[in-house]
Amino acid sequence: MSAFDLPWLVADIGGTNARFGLVTSLGAGPSHVAVLAGADYDTLPEAVAAYLAEHAGGVRPGAACLALAGPIDGDHYRLTNSTWAGSVQDLDVPFAALLNDFEALAVSLPHLDGDDLVSLGGPELGYGVKAVLGPGTGLGVGGLVPAERGWTPIPGEGGHVTVPVVDQRELEVVRVLQEQGLSHVVAEHVLSGPGLVRLHRALARVNGVKAPELTASDIVARLDDSLCAETVEVFCGMLGSFAGNVALTLGARGGVYLGGGVLPRIVERVRTSNFRTRFTANPDMAAYLAAIGTALIVAPQPALTGAAAWLSQRARRELVS
Repeated sequence: MSAFDLPWLVADIGGTNARFGLVTSLGAGPSHVAVLAGADYDTLPEAVAAYLAEHAGGVRPGAACLALAGPIDGDHYRLTNSTWAGSVQDLDVPFAALLNDFEALAVSLPHLDGDDLVSLGGPELGYGVKAVLGPGTGLGVGGLVPAERGWTPIPGEGGHVTVPVVDQRELEVVRVLQEQGLSHVVAEHVLSGPGLVRLHRALARVNGVKAPELTASDIVARLDDSLCAETVEVFCGMLGSFAGNVALTLGARGGVYLGGGVLPRIVERVRTSNFRTRFTANPDMAAYLAAIGTALIVAPQPALTGAAAWLSQRARRELVS
């Protein structure tokens, strides 16, 4: 089997779940999609082998593009919130490439249609530099820049910048987290699934109340619990400030897109929150930010779409050369 022979393997590997799919024709989206729990496998190659055997009929892919939640160094990877680490060459695929998960998510943006997006305010999403960010097991950030032929993705680790705080309540939350051992609080510490748990616990301390230990899913589901409601409110506000910072940093006048595993479960609560108000609440750049559209990605597996699009673009380039 030679490089770029179909089918191709695409994957979105996070700290909790590993999502896989197959691309069976040039330009097609992923099919045979399956989600595997990362904790069930000691290594990435084991998870890939299980997917191919159990969900893809035992096929051998000619190419693979894997999006991973962590820094990429050539053909080597190390997941930020998992023990998985190694080289993509261990997969024994004729052609294999690694992308940061939000790099792949960025590549997907031009391929998302109206049903894949929910507006969070501002004008229509347009042409120009785009930013994508989102809370899941961690907090991912990526960008997409117009190029002479298509688009160029920009990977990054923006979730590890210092946490954005703008009011006394948020300052008190940070103080509590520092007292609990986080000497330097970064955005991911509060703007993620685990961050919701930290935020809930810290707000209970700030408010002087006792609260049960809840999971992130419990917190977003308890609509009649005042502390859980406050937690989601603070979460959305801080996310708005963070998204505004990302928009300014990248000059993302083509739009800011929100992804990740947390937000699709609370779409209406994000829409009715102060996310957009906090996004534009920069005293010097409010007009600049007001002219940038914001949207939430609700497509089921957008990073797989991005990985498939990246492989198609690479394969066409190889055919031309």
